[in-house]
Amino acid sequence: MSDDLFESDPSKPGQSYDASSIEVLEGLEPVRRRPGMYIGGTDERALHHLAAEVLDNSMDEAVAGHATRIEMTLEPGNRLTVSDNGRGIPIDPHPKFPDKSALEVILSTLHSGGKFSGKAYATSGGLHGVGVSVVNALSVDTVVEVARDRQLYRQRFSQGKTLGPIEHMGGTPNRRGTTTSFTPDPEIFGPEMAFKPKRLYTLARSKAYLFAGVEIRWKCAPELVEGTDVPPEAVFQFPGGLADHLKEQVGPRECATSEFFSGTQEFPDSQGKVEWAVAWPLWSDGSYSWYCNTIPTPDGGTHEAGLRAALVKGLRAFGELTGNKKAKDLTADDVMTGSELMLSVFIRDPQFQSQTKDRLTSPEAAGLVEKAIRDHFDHFLTDNMDRGKALLGYVLERMDERLRRKQEREVKRKTATSSRKLRLPGKLTDCSTDDADGTELFIVEGDSAGGSAKQARERKTQAILPIRGKILNVASATSAKILANQEIADLIQALGCGTRKDCQPDNLRYERVIIMTDADVDGAHIATLLMTFFFQEMPDLVRRGHLYLAQPPLYRLTAGGKSLYARDDAHRTELEATAFKGKKVEVARFKGLGEMNPQQLKETTMDPATRSLLRVRLPEEYEQRAVVKDLVDRLMGNNPAHRFAFIQENAARLEEDAIDA
Repeated sequence: MSDDLFESDPSKPGQSYDASSIEVLEGLEPVRRRPGMYIGGTDERALHHLAAEVLDNSMDEAVAGHATRIEMTLEPGNRLTVSDNGRGIPIDPHPKFPDKSALEVILSTLHSGGKFSGKAYATSGGLHGVGVSVVNALSVDTVVEVARDRQLYRQRFSQGKTLGPIEHMGGTPNRRGTTTSFTPDPEIFGPEMAFKPKRLYTLARSKAYLFAGVEIRWKCAPELVEGTDVPPEAVFQFPGGLADHLKEQVGPRECATSEFFSGTQEFPDSQGKVEWAVAWPLWSDGSYSWYCNTIPTPDGGTHEAGLRAALVKGLRAFGELTGNKKAKDLTADDVMTGSELMLSVFIRDPQFQSQTKDRLTSPEAAGLVEKAIRDHFDHFLTDNMDRGKALLGYVLERMDERLRRKQEREVKRKTATSSRKLRLPGKLTDCSTDDADGTELFIVEGDSAGGSAKQARERKTQAILPIRGKILNVASATSAKILANQEIADLIQALGCGTRKDCQPDNLRYERVIIMTDADVDGAHIATLLMTFFFQEMPDLVRRGHLYLAQPPLYRLTAGGKSLYARDDAHRTELEATAFKGKKVEVARFKGLGEMNPQQLKETTMDPATRSLLRVRLPEEYEQRAVVKDLVDRLMGNNPAHRFAFIQENAARLEEDAIDA
């Protein structure tokens, strides 16, 4: 074996390795060498993490009961200042480093601070003693002012190094607390990286929600917020805490319960404090905000687990109390899906996954949160039984939807493994082209009308799917019942784009979906049931304008060898008075589409050159969509009292219209 395998060339980079290769980083040099280890990187998120670290120190003072006011100021030159009216960082000599003040030790030494023993702070967001020292290390200029005992002190730093001893600036009888001003180092973050006023404004506002007793003042140089929706000055103080925050977030949206589930539970002997606010909007993708000692934990953690356990156990128990056997199958995901919630906990010595504190890992937090919330949630459900049943019904719908999606996935897997060929319902007479552009699917009432439509269609672009009479009313049916309905299953299979959250309009097999029913009351009812199906199961398809209503005639009017078609009684009267004025008109009424011969059906209803279609659309504005949903729920839901009230409200108007006609 060659000796070359055991020799190295000192002239090659990385080849020399002896005692001189071992570096010992002192002071704050480790932070500057590896900033990602302390703030998660050097991107925009990491930059704003510096602001959060300084603000959290002031928030700890407020939570401890020593500060009532915090100010955050953004100035030109990417300079941020945070001040509070708390106790102020100690400025006397440190016992371990008598030649340095406590202020200098905190700013220039890793793992230093007053939050380890719990003597100065019962609960705090700072745990490792690295927060403000990291800010100092990664800033090109840091100035800290401390007002204590009516005296003002100042000390300056740069890139983690102390620029001089602490200075006594004189007396200040009306001031107390700490002011930290810093400019992030362009060498670390790059010359173009700068604080975003919107992000800082949101940070300050969210902190004020997390502790109801604090007032946070926001100031920003006007030129930095010009052209944005961020004000140059604002004052945040929210007595209602998280409940106020959630109320603002949900806005005018209708919820499963008119009241939010919110509250606060404080435990004796400094065990901790839990505050929560939960809402279940009818239109929501879900929003979750978790905090520990005012620190956001976006990845959740053990406090999240406690909340999930409290909610699902509470609803299962309520279902058992009210005799609803389905409730025992609820999962935490059923309860949480679509909800908007905020949870804030204050505990001693919390444990996080990393220095960036994205996830809480303290085991005791789960039990503390569940204990705090469960009893309150039981009262929330049982104090108003109608409210409790409404929420349980909403959550059971989420469960039905989950089971439906699971069944659909299983069907898709079976289909994928059994055959590559697309499987279509047997009743569907498909068009010949494979391209969706220009194609149409006619949903036709009855086999008789379906037979005429098949003969009248343009085979290349028009497909026909007959349905039997009135389909299931999906607005008042469970997901399991919807899935079991053969007519709906055939329709979903023919369209090929999935339903609800799995609906993908880009996969729709046809450009237009046309509901073609008889021009009578029964036909209108069937069309209404189909529109309800699309509104609930495939809203994106409707929103994109793929859904249409055909306009078949109700009458054929003939006189002197001339024939015209009338959509309804009003149109018939108009034609008799204009096109056939003074002539004896022979009137034939179509009992249904099946009575038309294929040529008549094509000419009046299916030929794009001569037919009329109504496009069904959903409003773009949220408020208008909410009105539509409310109307569908009232008229198609399972509460007949709403329909009765609608008839009473509108019967008089119908009579007036009949008299006018």
